[in-house]
Amino acid sequence: QLRLVESGGGLVQPGGSLRLSCKAPRAITSTFNQYVIGWYRQTPGRQRELVASVPNGGSTDYADSVRGRFTISRDNSRKTVYLQMQNLKAEDTGVYYCNTVPNSANSWGQGTQVTVSS
Repeated sequence: QLRLVESGGGLVQPGGSLRLSCKAPRAITSTFNQYVIGWYRQTPGRQRELVASVPNGGSTDYADSVRGRFTISRDNSRKTVYLQMQNLKAEDTGVYYCNTVPNSANSWGQGTQVTVSS
């Protein structure tokens, strides 16, 4: 099980950009590399959903609502996964978490708040 720490959220205007980071500071690199890592978000009134995922090699995957606007990537040497978000919309507002895919109950962090508002 990975311990993951999210950062990079904030307040941004519609159409703006943010980059989120997800780090596994205590993991051994070889362990980190074994996992598919995903970004999930919790928006008001909705269940937590997986918005993007990245394996160690292979293809990334995106929810339809973010495809073409969000880009997920990973730097295994830094044990970090990034989520580059562009053309943000009000409906992207929420708390963003990273976790393995499938998710692990013990790997949820505190998340990072993203607010898209003018």
